[in-house]
Amino acid sequence: MAVGTKPKQSLVGIELVRLLAYEGDRIFTTDRARKLAPRVGLQDAYLVEALHHLRRNNWIVSLRRGLYALSSMVPGVVAAHEFEVAAALVSPAMISHWSALHYHGLTEQIPRDVFVLTTTDAWIPRPRKDRAEKPGSGFQAGDTLYRFIQVKPDRFFGGGQQWIGEVRVPITDLERTLLDGLSMPRYCGGFAEVLHAVQVGMDRLNTELISEYAVRLGVTTAKRLGWVLESQGVPKSELAVLTELPIKGYCRLDPTGPRKGSCNSRWMVQENLPGMVEA
Repeated sequence: MAVGTKPKQSLVGIELVRLLAYEGDRIFTTDRARKLAPRVGLQDAYLVEALHHLRRNNWIVSLRRGLYALSSMVPGVVAAHEFEVAAALVSPAMISHWSALHYHGLTEQIPRDVFVLTTTDAWIPRPRKDRAEKPGSGFQAGDTLYRFIQVKPDRFFGGGQQWIGEVRVPITDLERTLLDGLSMPRYCGGFAEVLHAVQVGMDRLNTELISEYAVRLGVTTAKRLGWVLESQGVPKSELAVLTELPIKGYCRLDPTGPRKGSCNSRWMVQENLPGMVEA
């Protein structure tokens, strides 16, 4: 009896995959699979075993404990986009930083990892014991490494739902993306890449909106933004809200650069960019 049961359950498992695809569940939880299982005759006692065999045979991909994605092996199924997976891994979430720079056409460099903005009170998936990532290196799901950048809930803003293929995914807007680059350039390919992105996006940039965002994100980010916008020819009259912000002491223009360079008293930034710092 046991010999004939496994092949039968395996076939029923494939039927479950087909049903999930029909229902549009390219990404699904164990609970969702359990809800659909009776429709294909899969007994609850065999569900976990069926999911295990489906994963081993590459019908599904394990994203994290209790969360799976259909693979491209399933007929008629296009594998879930990395951004779609990111939004399923953690909530709340927005595709951000280098990934958002590329989405908005602000960089020609294609990041190998997917960067995700979330809040400090969100649960972040951690590498499983059978995976070799070092702490802080991100979370591997399928063939993609996801890097989560956590911010306080009051700093989680500046994005919206965008179409990626057949689904809508939350992505930081152009203004928020550039500000994230100014404050955390290490997640955007470096400060030079961020400055290039600003140049590329200037004709689409809403200076009033990005200034409003910057004030909400903090005075250091606001001062960096003011310096950058002025260097791009934005009139001083449009930068008054940034100029008038009080700040104690000078901040580095590039937060990842050395504490060297001349001090700009208008923006209270230390101009530590290559070419502006004496050897």
